Amino acid sequence: MEKFLNQIIHGDCLELMRQVPSDSVDVTFADPPFNLKKKYNTYEDHRDEAAYLDWCQEWLFEMVRITKPSGSIFVHNIPKWLTYYAGFLNEFATFRHWIAWDAPTAPMGKTLQPSHYGILFYVKDPKANKFYEIRYPHKRCRKCGYLLKDYGGKKKILHPFGPLVSDTWSDIHRIRHNKHRDAHPCQLPVHLLERLILMSTDDGDVILDPFMGTGTTAVAAARLGRSVIGIDVDSDYVDITRRKFAQEAPHPKIGDVWVSFYRGEIVTIADKDWELLKPYFVIPEDVKHIDFEKIRGGRAIATPKGQTSQLHLEIQEEYCECYEAT
Repeated sequence: MEKFLNQIIHGDCLELMRQVPSDSVDVTFADPPFNLKKKYNTYEDHRDEAAYLDWCQEWLFEMVRITKPSGSIFVHNIPKWLTYYAGFLNEFATFRHWIAWDAPTAPMGKTLQPSHYGILFYVKDPKANKFYEIRYPHKRCRKCGYLLKDYGGKKKILHPFGPLVSDTWSDIHRIRHNKHRDAHPCQLPVHLLERLILMSTDDGDVILDPFMGTGTTAVAAARLGRSVIGIDVDSDYVDITRRKFAQEAPHPKIGDVWVSFYRGEIVTIADKDWELLKPYFVIPEDVKHIDFEKIRGGRAIATPKGQTSQLHLEIQEEYCECYEAT
């Protein structure tokens, strides 16, 4: 394993994965070509359907083989292909979740508009699997700051940071602007990978990505103090990833805790870490005030005590569509 660790390797994923020892990797993640004629740099994204699925079955088998009994297997693709992948994986691994990543795409005509990608989540051994519940910030109205979800009489038991993540992820968005993209047609946001990593690994664990592209998995792993093995058949993509990976460093922790940041905000934490993180946040004395006070590291958005509720209600009533009189 030593020759593979923290290496971005140019070559065919099947040939290289077959050299990796069985039960040696903590997480395998794949975002393969979609077989939709996308314009990759040096290889064709168009095969006969049967040939494409035969090829997919081969690398899926290798992903399961090299994953540890405690490890996790994640595969990202469009629903059409994931239905076939699930059939293959059901023979060798155990299904945990179909994560629906809410990421609308362009209308395709004479069909329902595609509105999500899927991430299959399988495990090698359900009893040994390493899994951590994760949380994301409460969704709020952009204008008034109030919670979008009405918790009714349960506001006193709100978690200060936010709810547990479900199997539908609508808070992470595709990379839409070219200035944030590499020269790759299917680049994923780094904090999407960070969420998967926080959910399934510990400090120093190993993640293997057989379709590394321009390095999203490598960057996420480096920021969170994990090791990575990256493979790609395109030499230009490998060069881009190597440069990015060499420049990346572990992201500053909050205390001793790894978290996922996006645009200066913490967007994912492991639930098990909340008690360690809590001292770094300003939290309202009355947890019900989370309804209109957003906690942040070192400060909370709030108006002077005694004026908060009335001020925010006035803003809601005048400007905000989410306002409902109670």
